[in-house]
Amino acid sequence: MDDIRTNLRAAMDQQGLTAHYRKLVEMVQQDHDVQDFLTAHQQDLDAAVLQKSASKLYEFVTEKAKLKKGQPTFAPGYEPELVLNDHQIEVAYRPTANQLEKQQRQASLQRFQTIGMTTTVKQARLSDYEPTDQRMVAIKAVYDFLEKEHQVGHGFLPGLYLSGPFGVGKTYLMAAMAQQLAATGTTVCLVHFPSFAVTMKGAIGNNQVTEKLNRVKQVPVLIIDDIGADAMSAWIRDEVLGVILEYRMQHELSTFFTSNFTIQQLGDEHLATTSRGDVEPLKAKRLLERIHFLARPIEIDGKNRRQES
Repeated sequence: MDDIRTNLRAAMDQQGLTAHYRKLVEMVQQDHDVQDFLTAHQQDLDAAVLQKSASKLYEFVTEKAKLKKGQPTFAPGYEPELVLNDHQIEVAYRPTANQLEKQQRQASLQRFQTIGMTTTVKQARLSDYEPTDQRMVAIKAVYDFLEKEHQVGHGFLPGLYLSGPFGVGKTYLMAAMAQQLAATGTTVCLVHFPSFAVTMKGAIGNNQVTEKLNRVKQVPVLIIDDIGADAMSAWIRDEVLGVILEYRMQHELSTFFTSNFTIQQLGDEHLATTSRGDVEPLKAKRLLERIHFLARPIEIDGKNRRQES
């Protein structure tokens, strides 16, 4: 190490600005990361290499000091690292722990897609979901799904059909599950179905029906929220919902639902009758068969928490 320090000082002295560079040398030599790097690579470092790399060592030390003090740096969000590249000392920049966390959060948010939902749904957390007696079956089913979903070769995992009164926490539980899935690498889409139906009708004139439909039907995990909340036209039922369910059944893609109706009520009171009043029980039965294939029904009861002050 003493030989390296001597070579480093000599390299600095050869620059012709001895006084300035002596201060630089002292600062560089006192840096523990520099010392460790020079010691680890001493067989590859000679006076010529150090002479060419002196400015890089200085850059490393000064940028690291700025980062520690919270001052503006050359590459915000990144920290310097010494590397040996083709017998030359270089400074590489790698993401800081905070930057990595930020990137992970951004990636997670991108994997958690929503349609027709408020932005607050992405703040839902399973740890904040109160485990009441009425919710325990649903909570356990969600945790069982999350555990199996990350197992290699898990095969087809049916989703859940959560039914129950307004405000009992069906949507929040699904949003919290979606957040957990996105955080661990799975792309999930939470769709408010009445809003999506309006969007699809508007897409007809813009020739975007196929694009919007593919986005929903092909996502690895789909949550259809509030199905049955509004009257459904025959086109939305057959060419939108029917196409989505058929595709996801054929490709065995996990699908979840929330509704104020049980599955049977959804068929009898909603899907069988179109917005024009046409009664078509066979088409409703066909959709119910697909929902039964895709999801296991669970009822959630309890008080309406939306009315709490």
